[in-house]
Order: sequence, then structure tokens, then C-alpha cells
Amino acid sequence: MRFLAWLSFALFLLPALGATPAGDPLGSARWEDMRKVFFPDAKVVFDPRVQVTAPPVAEDPMNVPVKVTVEAMSDVREVIVFADFNPILKVLSFTPGKARPALSFRIKLQQSTPVRAAARTGDGVWHVGGAWVETSGGGCTLPSAGRGEAGWEKTLGQVRGRVWEQPAGGLRVRARIIHPMDTGLAPGIPAFFISRLSLLDEQGARYMEIETFEPVSENPVFTFDIGGRSRPQGALVLTGVDNNGNRIDGRIAP
Repeated sequence: MRFLAWLSFALFLLPALGATPAGDPLGSARWEDMRKVFFPDAKVVFDPRVQVTAPPVAEDPMNVPVKVTVEAMSDVREVIVFADFNPILKVLSFTPGKARPALSFRIKLQQSTPVRAAARTGDGVWHVGGAWVETSGGGCTLPSAGRGEAGWEKTLGQVRGRVWEQPAGGLRVRARIIHPMDTGLAPGIPAFFISRLSLLDEQGARYMEIETFEPVSENPVFTFDIGGRSRPQGALVLTGVDNNGNRIDGRIAP
């Protein structure tokens, strides 16, 4: 009887003592560390409306495709993306403007890990979703392939883009930026990565702001979706800067 009473009391206290809100659905041993790093004083909830799409098994740890969408939510102010077991946790963050709150990109993974997205709504609550990705690893500690080519500096920061109509209406925009995106973890190669990007139209209307970090893949490709009511006037402009001050400035014609 005494044991049953103790067990009942322990089960009563468990939700208050638990390390995760209702338990991490991905079962990561590092979730509590992630919460302390990214949301130390904020309310956090796991939310299926935050969708992270990634391959369950990634054959190339330097180019893992990821799509994040929070289109089922309203009043999203900011979205961050991070990987629990990467040596550099934060991948990127973005602030939706006139574009839909969705972004596709590729990342580097050092080992198998959850890849998570967290969306902060206007009430200050962080809504978290994610997906496990299994990989052989090593993506963060390998040098970029482009550095082995002579004259790679001449194409640094070049933007190549395409815009096409969506069957359901609106536009899809894809942009590729030539940049090595070095993590600083390969021997003798310092960190060298794009740090900030803005997608605007020619009148200055902002479609999305992105802050990028070392785990984004080399020569990054970003895909944006624009609703039919938010069509740009004229071409789109992608501007930004890397951590060495090099400017990025590209025009993407419809």
C-alpha cells in the first residue's frame, strides 16, 4: 500500500517535473538542451501545424533537402530551424513578409538528428515541429567542393533564379546563390557563410527576411511561394551579405 501511494504521488508530480511539454514526440536525448538554448523563458508547445519535410534517410550529408511550412497557422512572427545533434545547432531563421510562411532549402548534417522548426506567434508562444533524418554524417566537417575549382572567387555571390506559375495560383520562386558556406570546422578553412538575405520587389515590398548560418549547404538554393494576391510588381530582388561583408545582389525576372 505504501508503494502504491508513493507511485501515485510520483505520477501526480511527473507532468510538473517533466523535461518536455507533453514529451518530445521525436524522443531526442537533446531536446531539453535545445529548449534551454532557444526558448529559455518562453512557453513551448509541440504543434503538428509546424511541418518539417525531410528524407528519412539522407545519402548526402552535405545536401539534405528540407522544407518548412507553417501555412496552417496565423500570426507567425518568426521561424527558426535547428538540428539537435549538429555541432552548429542553428541552421537559419526567417520572417515571413508578403510571401507564404514556407521555405525550402538544403542543409549539412554531421550525424543522424532531428531537424526542427519553431514558429513564434504574436502571443510569444513557440510552436515546434520536426522530423528525424538518418545519415552517415560528416557533412559539417568537410570542405566545400567549390573551393577545389580554380577561380571560384570570381562567381562568389552570383544569383541565378527562376519564377513560375503555380497550378493552384500564385508564384513559386527559386534562387541559387554561389557561395562555399564553409562551417569553419574543416581543418584550415575558416567559417565563411551567407548571414542575411532579403527577398523584395522592385518597389521595396518585403517578401521574406532570412538569417542564415554555417549548416546551410554550399551554393544554397531557396524556394519561396507567393500567393496570387501578393504578386510582385516587376522583378524580384534578392539582396544580402556574408560574414565577411561581401554583398549579394540579384534580380529574378518573372
